[in-house]
Amino acid sequence: MIKGNLMYGQSGGPSPVINASAYGVIKEALNQNKTIENILLLRHGISGVLEENFINVKDVKSDIELLKYTPASALGSVRYKLKSHLEDPKVFTKMLEVFKKNNVRYFIYNGGNDSMDTCVKISEFLKTVDYEMYVIGLPKTVDNDLPLTDHTPGFGSAAKFIINTLMQVKLDSNVYPSGKVTIVEIMGRHAGWLTAAAHVATNEGIGPELVYIPENVFDIPDFLNKVEEIYSSTHNCLIAVSEGIKDKDGNFIGAMNSTVDAFGHKQLGGVAMYLGELIKAKLGISFRAIELSTVQRSASMIRSETDVNEAITTGKKAVEFALSGEHAKMVGLIREDGPKYKIKYLPVDVYKVANKEQVIPLSMIDKENNKMTQEFYDYIYPLIEGEYKQEYRNGVQKFFLLK
Repeated sequence: MIKGNLMYGQSGGPSPVINASAYGVIKEALNQNKTIENILLLRHGISGVLEENFINVKDVKSDIELLKYTPASALGSVRYKLKSHLEDPKVFTKMLEVFKKNNVRYFIYNGGNDSMDTCVKISEFLKTVDYEMYVIGLPKTVDNDLPLTDHTPGFGSAAKFIINTLMQVKLDSNVYPSGKVTIVEIMGRHAGWLTAAAHVATNEGIGPELVYIPENVFDIPDFLNKVEEIYSSTHNCLIAVSEGIKDKDGNFIGAMNSTVDAFGHKQLGGVAMYLGELIKAKLGISFRAIELSTVQRSASMIRSETDVNEAITTGKKAVEFALSGEHAKMVGLIREDGPKYKIKYLPVDVYKVANKEQVIPLSMIDKENNKMTQEFYDYIYPLIEGEYKQEYRNGVQKFFLLK
């Protein structure tokens, strides 16, 4: 183990438990003070390296314990697409200068697919220079689409929020003898894990009649026929739909917005409204469109206890892996076989994770009946188990704020 400083950053879309992972990193790094001299917290991810915008944990005035209760990215996030060191040598020369000047020997980056790509790019660069530094990816994404891990911290809490929210929406939509078609739009570009969670609400007896995920082809005539059939029978219809649903030709139904993000991804949205207008025009039925938007990834009032505790542990394991000499690895959560839910944490190759997406396996999808199989329910129920107790004062939650 080489003695030096640890640098930690957050990147990509926030999650309900990313700061719980930060807490795990910080607490474990503080315990390793014989090797880790200082913990440097990046402001706004990798741009914090390039702009030398970071803070020493010793200078943080807020209560670190509150990180466990705080959603979103407390250190600030970024969507910054690193080119390779061959394409943009000046950027990597600057990063190396910052790493050396601050004796950074351990680098932990907390994020999703694109964040793991950042870990790959830095690891590739380090092969070309004489500087010893260990890079570890720390998984985070509510989309649950990272490969080589059973699931991703953040998914369980977001799914729990969606499930319970849909149950409440369903109860509300049932109060009138003749209601509307209610369409709830849920995050998920290519992987439908979050939207599929809506099936849990239906499985519990109070959920949507129709659920549409990107893994299945979306057929508009079939959709309208099903809506008409359900509404004519019940005078109500609740629909959960992923933002990433596609037609048989692979075209996004919600690609009405032509803007793209820093990584070239089309910014989807407006699916619920588009389908609602279609229902009104073709079937003459009133509708209500609800886009859960950022609240599904930032709500902390109903987080999964399993999710929070695992997020803390992944942060702790990231430090342990780095100090044991692991490099260019991501912390993987591996589900052990057996009737009781149990997770082990293993270092997995970040090269095999970066820029790849894990969609829902076919074995979990009952395409013929537009439902999920028992395998899916066995998979998701342990991830939403328990309620992590929040800190309240004067009736409102207490959060960590970096001052």
